Amino acid sequence: MQVILLEKIRHLGNVGDRVEVKGGYGRNFLLPTGKAVFASPDNVARFELERSAIEQAAAQALAKAQARSDALKDVVITLAHKAGEGGRLFGSVNTREIAAALTAAGHAVQQPELSLPEGAIRTLGSFPLDVNLHADLVARVRVEVVAQ
Repeated sequence: MQVILLEKIRHLGNVGDRVEVKGGYGRNFLLPTGKAVFASPDNVARFELERSAIEQAAAQALAKAQARSDALKDVVITLAHKAGEGGRLFGSVNTREIAAALTAAGHAVQQPELSLPEGAIRTLGSFPLDVNLHADLVARVRVEVVAQ
């Protein structure tokens, strides 16, 4: 299935690129979320008419993401959890808890934007957290897990 991308998708392409994707990915994700349109002759012509507005919107989205990245620079979130012997947590720290803590600290972050590169946090300590703000921009935050 050929689609025209309406925004930059990591590992797929830039705004306006005509790419070949699997049918399920196109029908179930790209098209319903408005990230792409079918590459029909009508859609190609419509895209070429609206290209400058779409590219300007993409540049504005990147500028907003850059501002959020600057605000998240050097942010450290501290979470208190019950822990047993050896610093192992009872349960784990998940992205929902981290998103709530970041939002409470004044940094509006959605749960899907967060990713833990080392997996779920199950011990006490300091851990890196990636905040995916844009396809081109990832901010890094530190999460400190301390005993309650």
